[in-house]
Amino acid sequence: MKNIDKYLSLLGQDVDGLLLTSRYSRYYAAEFDIAEGVAIVTAKGCRYFTDSRYIESAENGIQGFEVLVIDSNNSYKKRINEAIADFDVKVLGFEEEYLTVAELRHYEENLDAKLIAKNAEIHGFRAVKEPWELDLMRKAQNITDKAFSEILGRVKVGMTEKELQAELIYCLLKNGADGMAFDPIVVSGPNTSMPHGVAGDRVIQEGDFITLDFGAQYKGYCSDMTRTFAVGYATDEMKKIYDIVLQAQLAGIAASKAGVLGKEVDAAARKVIEDAGYGPYFGHGYGHSVGMEIHEAHNPSPRGERVMEENVIASAEPGIYLPGKFGVRIEDVVIYKENGCENITHSPKNLIIV
Repeated sequence: MKNIDKYLSLLGQDVDGLLLTSRYSRYYAAEFDIAEGVAIVTAKGCRYFTDSRYIESAENGIQGFEVLVIDSNNSYKKRINEAIADFDVKVLGFEEEYLTVAELRHYEENLDAKLIAKNAEIHGFRAVKEPWELDLMRKAQNITDKAFSEILGRVKVGMTEKELQAELIYCLLKNGADGMAFDPIVVSGPNTSMPHGVAGDRVIQEGDFITLDFGAQYKGYCSDMTRTFAVGYATDEMKKIYDIVLQAQLAGIAASKAGVLGKEVDAAARKVIEDAGYGPYFGHGYGHSVGMEIHEAHNPSPRGERVMEENVIASAEPGIYLPGKFGVRIEDVVIYKENGCENITHSPKNLIIV
């Protein structure tokens, strides 16, 4: 089934058209990425609107939509209302989580159709990945693995976290990333106790842990990976915490399969950390789904009440964070399958000392 057919299946009950304003939904529907635009999907026809900066690319790359330009004589308001009239649309479903209050008010005041919030339904299709989507995500993860292999050879005592972050971004782009899946997290020493710390001017020293949390974006899809490694040497305490986190991750991965609740996967990993006496130092969820966005649904977290379906792809990233001392997080990305999961992250997970 084509992605556009999934959207068409939402029509006919309470809406007879969909207004796609987010880049993610426009890409998913048209299977072609344009930075800016708006699309409308109806049973009688589909149109895609963008301006002169992107119109040639849109005309050449988008299939299944009539592509029309936005200019001084043809505003989004005019183009959308023309489609509403031509396709006899009375009610449009829209993505409420991707509109500002001002944008929503503008549409409500200017469009000749009623608007109904349909974010959950529109985005729900993206949870379970098609085979071609999984292939793109495997490629994105392969780029990320290559970048990690290369960055290990660039770590030097005396460089700053910001300098290491710059090297990491270079390695991702050099190995084929179209961009960053998110701003890479690069922290060292005591800063590793902050799960989402920001790279700064701290100088890397002997005996530091370094945590890198990063991912590539490739053809619109994201990868995600975290590795913690030591510089020069690791103390017995560092080795102990690292091993607990690794065992927790392995327990979570062993519990990851289609048909289980997200919170059950989280519990399997969390139990290892709690049994070791470090439960209070693991504050975030075990993982999150990944796709066009770095955080999607379903989530293997303490609040994960949804069943993990086959071909959902999610992170596996437990951690222990000791304030003022250090932290450890290890993250892979896995595809949920009927009898287990496929781990598409291939970087080593033994404690690396550079």
